[in-house]
Amino acid sequence: MNSLTSGSKGSKQKFHSGFVAIVGRPNVGKSTLINEVIGQKIAIMSDKPQTTRNKIHGVYTTENSQIVFLDTPGIHKPTSKLGEVMVKSAVGTLGEVDAALFLIDVSEGLGGGDRFIIEALKKVKTPVFLVMNKIDKIEPEALLPMIVQYKELYDFAEVVPISALQGSNVNTLLNVLSGYLPEGPQYYPADQVTDHPEQFVCAELVREKILHLTREEVPHSIAVAIEDMRVQENGVVYIGAVIYVERDSQKGIVIGKQGALLKQVGKEARRDIETLLGSRVFLELWVKVKKDWRNQERVLKDLGFRND
Repeated sequence: MNSLTSGSKGSKQKFHSGFVAIVGRPNVGKSTLINEVIGQKIAIMSDKPQTTRNKIHGVYTTENSQIVFLDTPGIHKPTSKLGEVMVKSAVGTLGEVDAALFLIDVSEGLGGGDRFIIEALKKVKTPVFLVMNKIDKIEPEALLPMIVQYKELYDFAEVVPISALQGSNVNTLLNVLSGYLPEGPQYYPADQVTDHPEQFVCAELVREKILHLTREEVPHSIAVAIEDMRVQENGVVYIGAVIYVERDSQKGIVIGKQGALLKQVGKEARRDIETLLGSRVFLELWVKVKKDWRNQERVLKDLGFRND
């Protein structure tokens, strides 16, 4: 089984390294950006808000620098214990990093959520970049007035317009960001792209497919846990995963008529997991009900959502 790797051998001379948080409202493209930087999928993407629940550590390494990215959950007004954990995680990250990228969706403009995040940014002393994402969705002349509007609220160290989906100007962002890193060690091997175990990423890929195939209240009621992952004698990787929902009605939706939706989830997830691992995969899925799990602290901890 291959490890989650990418990149080239690093140099120890004048090496610069640091931790960088990506913060922003839900659904502004944080996961898309981190996947573009790393060059492979380690954070799931969805058009539904509040997709990211855990801080994803993505590692970008060059010959002279290493940037460890933290893709935080979107900052939003929480409506459940899970939501509170997500927001606390995102805000708390700001005090742990060497720089922060405040990612905005330029097609939506300045909103109350952005103002809330800016107030949180005022409490940190690290450099903050205004990263203006989705520039492919607006006319170029609309950027300058928006830059002025945001800079009136906060003195950003840098302003970088990008399109994470198309990869436009992402290399410029990385080059400018590298100039803000202190001299430091190479925290991770040059070929490592995340500190999350493969089980975590596999569970996230299963959850991503459910997000794509379901609607309304179901996506936010889903959690996925890998209970068994091993290489069998024939070289095939066996993965047993449990999909947790909050109600019996949601279980029926996820399974689908005659198991059709669950089969489709398994088919699409297995394809991505095989690409990730570089191995053939046998993926077995179960759906179980954990009533109101998003509001139970013990269950949240069991599923890997930390509140510290």
